[in-house]
Amino acid sequence: MQEVVTQLSENLVLMGHDVTVATSYNEKRESTIINGVKIAEFKIKGNFVSGITGDTSLYQEFLKSGDFDIITNFAAQQWATDLMLPILNDIKAKKVFVPTGFSALNAPDYKDYFEKMKSWMKEYDTNIFLAEDYRDINFAKANNIYRKQVIPNGANEKEFTDTPFIDIRELINVPAKTDLILTVGNHTGYKGHSDAIKIFNRAGVDNAVMLVIGGAVTNRTPIINFAKEVVNLMGLKRTNCSINCKLKALKFNALNHNKSIVVKEFDRATTINAFMQADLFLFPSLIECSPIVLFEALAGSTPFLVSDVGNAKEIIKWTNGGKLLPTTFDKNGFSRAKVKESAQMMEALLDNRSEMKRLGKEGNEAILEKFTWTKIAKQYEDLYLQLFS
Repeated sequence: MQEVVTQLSENLVLMGHDVTVATSYNEKRESTIINGVKIAEFKIKGNFVSGITGDTSLYQEFLKSGDFDIITNFAAQQWATDLMLPILNDIKAKKVFVPTGFSALNAPDYKDYFEKMKSWMKEYDTNIFLAEDYRDINFAKANNIYRKQVIPNGANEKEFTDTPFIDIRELINVPAKTDLILTVGNHTGYKGHSDAIKIFNRAGVDNAVMLVIGGAVTNRTPIINFAKEVVNLMGLKRTNCSINCKLKALKFNALNHNKSIVVKEFDRATTINAFMQADLFLFPSLIECSPIVLFEALAGSTPFLVSDVGNAKEIIKWTNGGKLLPTTFDKNGFSRAKVKESAQMMEALLDNRSEMKRLGKEGNEAILEKFTWTKIAKQYEDLYLQLFS
């Protein structure tokens, strides 16, 4: 959601609006005005269920006394929204809620939270959903929440035309004709990295590299476990460092089939180039709402394979730019791609270059027609203006 808020805020500023983003304090932030967007920082952590600490009263007073026409909460289950929920009736501004999925809807600890959510959502002037069919909008439908609208995610088309060229294969030291399979996501343990390497390992493809782009998180356990799994599953040799080395140094070379896995933490420009130069984007994520990376893959004309996660089915329907991996679901609602069948699907698609080209072309055309942040921000602006009509 950080990317969504960034794109919407900067585009609304370009349209002539005064935009302030209330967010967590960051000691590395050098300015409280970024590309025209004002930043209000608060030293607050936590959420309604785990507990919230910090300058909570200061933030709530900021919401109540600020001369805002509209306040939009992006994402439930985090302090910036959860501190506003109890004071909704005290806020004069029009109120908009973008739940972004309700990822903890089935978690026992959140039972009381979502019971109260049935009333809270009715106090907003409108609720915006990213999909026509997902757990948050279905929750709204089941609980007679009528003020709602669907506005999808998208991609920044300018990034894909204005970013200078960087040769990704040369950068990661693989031959120019190597098939490049890309996956992008931080190492949270929920982005499907484990399943991605299992699928890649099982697929009967040669002369291929899987590039995993993502940063480590505060808890480094997921990336360490990921590194161990790469070694164990593929019979790999560690060429650059030990399992516990820094993320950016991780690289593994397969002993057989001329395959390799490269794990990197790239800057934005390099990541954009990876999206544009990859042959295929593989994303067997466990939980999502509306994954932006699918839109970004298609902005780079790269077709995708994705687990049945979030509104992936809708994105495929909207764009015709990818295919759905065979998927199972556990009791908590997490998606898991079926490895054997997914590997067969990936292998078949890589063998059908004309189909890959068609998916990438049609997907890219759909992005440019309907799913650029410029056009999506205009939908938000139109909705905001309607609240005052």
